[in-house]
Amino acid sequence: MSTKTVQGKLWSISPQNWSTHFELYFLPLYKKALQELEISPDTMLLDAGCGSGMFSSMAIDAGAQVIGIDAAPGLLELARQRNPQNNFMEEDLEAMPFASNSFHVVTGFNSFQYAGNFRQALSEAHRVLKPGGTLVLAIWDKPANSDGTDVLKAISTLLPPPLPGTPGPFSLSEDGKMEEYLKETGFNLINSIQISCPFIYQSLGNGIRSFMGTGPAAAVLNYADKKQVEETIAAALQPYRIVDDIYFQQNSFLLFIAKK
Repeated sequence: MSTKTVQGKLWSISPQNWSTHFELYFLPLYKKALQELEISPDTMLLDAGCGSGMFSSMAIDAGAQVIGIDAAPGLLELARQRNPQNNFMEEDLEAMPFASNSFHVVTGFNSFQYAGNFRQALSEAHRVLKPGGTLVLAIWDKPANSDGTDVLKAISTLLPPPLPGTPGPFSLSEDGKMEEYLKETGFNLINSIQISCPFIYQSLGNGIRSFMGTGPAAAVLNYADKKQVEETIAAALQPYRIVDDIYFQQNSFLLFIAKK
């Protein structure tokens, strides 16, 4: 089964939880990316791994002409609801259905690390960018820099050991790894920025729903019942209870900006 098929199914199991309770915490990433880009009405932007379309909406509002692709039909349905005038397509990062030199900008927020062949996905981004075009990639920072790691690790204890090479949320977070891949693929790294994305949950239930919207939690449902997964997430969130039923996690992400 292809990576697209596997990841598309996982991220379509609970798309509303992702959209409502998780994706909004990426707003600092999205805002910084738009600040770094020079968007105009002529800007053709491909949101690769667009999810439920929040960044796509922001780029559209900034004036860009946006096409979004994602492997998850459940998330794409939400993206289309948000942006009914734009084109959102169920496609693979490793085989983008566009002509070479088509886009001024390609963005990938927490998406490229889930490609089965990251180098191929990065090569496709390079191919579809116009000469001088800009690539914007965002990934989780190293696990030690994010509290959310504890929840994701707890979820993973319910899974069998992963096969070697299985993509995951931190697969590209090691120092220098992304820089090496970008150079190998022909990109010129312009900037890398560490960005803080606080996660604030006004109830334990919202925290559980947030992580239940992720691909790792969806994968666990093949091996454990929903109640067990929710109880595991709840236990992992307990150290982050601040007061009353409010939970706070400090998480760090890396934003890379490169030119073709």
